Amino acid sequence: MRKLRSRSLSLAEARTVIRGVDGADDAIADELIDHFVDLGYLDDAAFAEQLAMSAVERKGEGRRAVAETLRKRGIPRDIAEAALAELPDDDAERALDFARSKVRGVDGAEYDAALRRLAGQLARRGYPSSVALTAARTALEEVGIGRSRSFPRPSSGVRFTPDR
Repeated sequence: MRKLRSRSLSLAEARTVIRGVDGADDAIADELIDHFVDLGYLDDAAFAEQLAMSAVERKGEGRRAVAETLRKRGIPRDIAEAALAELPDDDAERALDFARSKVRGVDGAEYDAALRRLAGQLARRGYPSSVALTAARTALEEVGIGRSRSFPRPSSGVRFTPDR
């Protein structure tokens, strides 16, 4: 009960907590879980929806990051997919908003380096690479950081050069 008071739990997390108590076996865990479900304290579908909306609205995460969070919290795949299907389909807009908020942090950097940093931050937030690159390019253009061809290109080695 203390764990449930401090934060919401998935059924899998609650089962793990109960099994960690001395003297609790699978039968006791199942009985307690069923009782908490009947009382409405545990509901994976509602919990998954809450986690997904929180990740999108407060943290600005993309679908891939939300799916990973749900997986780590022990939400079954079918429930996670239903929660993801309910999310707004505005990854590009959220990615651009996030890129705009972070573009000041790359001020003074060369265009390619700034693009790599912004796109990397967006990718770590769970946005697909195409969405991340588009949002990063747009944010950089909006603040006037553009591609400059005045410097020579290296003749060898690997270098990130996004298509325009």
